[in-house]
Amino acid sequence: MKLGVIGLPNVGKSTLFNAITQAGAQAANYPFCTIEPNVGVVAVPDERLDVLAKMYDPQKYTPATIEFVDIAGLVRDAHRGEGLGNKFLSHIREVDAVVHVVRCFEDDNIVHVDGSVDPIRDMETINIELIFADMETIERRLDKARKSAKSGDKKFLHEIELCERIYAHLEKQLPVRSMPQTDEEREEIAQFFLLTTKPVIYAANIAEDEIGTETENVKKLKEQAAKEGAEVIVVSAKVEEELSSLSPEEKKEFIEELGIGESGLDKLVKAGYRLLGLISFLTAGPKEVRAWTITKGTKAPQAAGKIHTDFERGFIRAEVVHYDTLIENGTMQACKEKGLVRSEGKDYVMQDGDIVVFRFNV
Repeated sequence: MKLGVIGLPNVGKSTLFNAITQAGAQAANYPFCTIEPNVGVVAVPDERLDVLAKMYDPQKYTPATIEFVDIAGLVRDAHRGEGLGNKFLSHIREVDAVVHVVRCFEDDNIVHVDGSVDPIRDMETINIELIFADMETIERRLDKARKSAKSGDKKFLHEIELCERIYAHLEKQLPVRSMPQTDEEREEIAQFFLLTTKPVIYAANIAEDEIGTETENVKKLKEQAAKEGAEVIVVSAKVEEELSSLSPEEKKEFIEELGIGESGLDKLVKAGYRLLGLISFLTAGPKEVRAWTITKGTKAPQAAGKIHTDFERGFIRAEVVHYDTLIENGTMQACKEKGLVRSEGKDYVMQDGDIVVFRFNV
C-alpha cells in the first residue's frame, strides 16, 4: 500500500511525514528505509504479530509494510505546471490513496500562504487543482476518441460518451470517485489514470494543546469531508514528532498520558486499510512470523500466490485457524486436537487474521 501525503505549504505535511516514517520504523522494530528522499517505508503496526512472535520465538519477524510518499508541495495553478505542479501531479498518479493534510491550528509564527487559516478553502484549493488536471486529461482523450470515431471506428463511441459524462461531473467541481459508475466503467476509468479517482483521507493537523477537543476548524473539515464520503483523521504533527523520538515503552506511556488511544501512524494505517479494502493474513512458525496484505474478498489460491507463484499454481488446500481461535486455545496443537484447524479449498475467501499453512504441488 502506498499513501501519498499532500497539502499546501506550511500545513505540517512534511513534519507529519518525517514523524510517522521514523516512528513507524522504530516502534515496530523494522529498519527505516529511504528509497528516495521523499519516500519512507514503515512497518504496519499489528499486535497479533507480537503475540505470535512470543509464542513461536521465530528466527525472523516480518510485518506488512506501507509506503508514505511526501509529494512535492502545491501552489495554485499546479495543473498548469506552476511551482512543482507537474512533479506533484505525476507522483499522485503512482499512489494507491491520498492523505491530504489540512491545517487546522492557529500559529502566528507559521505564515499561511493565503494569510489565514481556513481548512475548507485549503481543501478546495487542492481539490480544484486535481479536478482541473483531470479535465485536461479527459479533453485530450476526447479529442483522440472523436478523431478515431470520425474515421469509422465505432468502438470509440462508448469512450466518447463515458468521457463526456466524466467531464460534465468534473465541471461541477466534483471528483470522479463520487460519480456513479458500473464495475465495467470503473475498470475503464482506471485506465485513464485520473487524479480524482484516488481515495482520500483528510488529516486534520491540530495544535498540541488542542488534543482531546474538537475545534471549530476540525468540525468544518469533517462536515465538508462527509459530503465526499471521506474520513477525517485528527492528528498533531508536533505530537507525532515528539513520539518519533521515544522508545516503544516511552511512546506507549506518552500516548496513555495524552489520552489519544493510538498514534497518528496507527490511525492512518487503519484508515488506509479501510479505504482500500485491505486485510492481513498471517503465517507463523519457528522460522518466521509474517503478515501478508491482500484485498478483501481474495480467495485462498490467490493469497497463496502472494507468498510464491508456485503456491498458487500448485494449490491443493489451505489449513486455516483464525488468530482469535488460536489465542483462545493457547497452541496450534490444541487447535488441531479440537478439530479447529479447517481444511479449505480453492473457493475459500480469506478473512482478516487467518493463520494459514498452504499445501501445494510443486
